Amino acid sequence: MNGDPFRGKNEDSAVVGPGEPGQGFRPEQSVGARLRAIRQARRWTLEEASKRSSVGRSTLSKIENDLMSPTFDLLKKITRGMEIDLVELFDERQQEQEPRGRRSITRRGEGKVNLTRAYSHELIATDMKSKRMLPFRTTVMARSLDDFSGWERHDGEEVLMVASGAVEVHTEYYAPTRLEVGDSIYFDSRMGHCVISVSENDAEVLWVSSGAM
Repeated sequence: MNGDPFRGKNEDSAVVGPGEPGQGFRPEQSVGARLRAIRQARRWTLEEASKRSSVGRSTLSKIENDLMSPTFDLLKKITRGMEIDLVELFDERQQEQEPRGRRSITRRGEGKVNLTRAYSHELIATDMKSKRMLPFRTTVMARSLDDFSGWERHDGEEVLMVASGAVEVHTEYYAPTRLEVGDSIYFDSRMGHCVISVSENDAEVLWVSSGAM
């Protein structure tokens, strides 16, 4: 792309739903409450958790109190810094050692949802911990780059396949690419990226991320 459309924007922002504090994860216990419980169990102050995750103390406090819904990239940054399995934040069941030959079936609508201004990520296979991949069924609601606070980027690689509608994939080093139903893209997650819907209705994609969860 010619120039950086996100220059000067904060990539580690979080999304606050207008008039809806805590909009985002929707298990019985919120992700913020779970993060707070983990932090307190480790006897860490907010300041210590902030230093470990490189996320501002006030931002962590707002997330813990359901006043701010973290973006996917921000949540991965927090879980990496605090050495938490991201999937465990979605899974309400306590499991011991996982057996070999695992499988998981997620019926439509049964995943755990993370809602941001740009996407509605439905995490699937939440009953399997310590996965090497993080699979989502994602509704792409963004219609322009203005719906993002900055490039999304994180460790690992990812693949995206369009299930319905059409999307336009914007990346830091390549021209925007339009993908139709059945089209897919595989890319380095460390490269800045954003996906917008270019169809009449919100597009739906299968999105799988690897690397540090």
